[in-house]
Amino acid sequence: MVGHLGFSYVGLIYLLMLWIPIIIWSRNKPIDYDTTIENKILLLFERAGQVCCTVSILIFSDFKIAPFSAWSWWLIASFFLMIFYEMSWIRYFKNEHTERNFYLSFYGIPVPGASLPVLAFLLLGIYGKVVWLIASAVIIGVGHIGIHIQHLKAAQLTH
Repeated sequence: MVGHLGFSYVGLIYLLMLWIPIIIWSRNKPIDYDTTIENKILLLFERAGQVCCTVSILIFSDFKIAPFSAWSWWLIASFFLMIFYEMSWIRYFKNEHTERNFYLSFYGIPVPGASLPVLAFLLLGIYGKVVWLIASAVIIGVGHIGIHIQHLKAAQLTH
């Protein structure tokens, strides 16, 4: 449950799927985006979780694709969540760049930009049986999802 040290190509793929849309978003932020409402404690959880997730998803080799078994469903579910994450970004980029559009639920999943990758990382940690990624996903989940919910509530109040 601790993990085996070694580079994870699956982890690198997940990080690329995570970061590429964020890089594009940084040039297309919502026109009404306001970071002053972010809770500092949630921000601390988010930053700590980002570092821990990035490190643990790259340095443990337990996430590699193995011969199919019942355990493989964790990886498949995790990957589908990352595909939904990409789809939610496409929806945002195709629409008006407002906070309201950014935080719209995606097929009933609230704050998809935060919840989908957090859940994907959690399931990937379960698949690889790496407690460090599981714990990191919980930490980032508290901060990242919490901050996104704050933004969603603020966007709903202004409309």
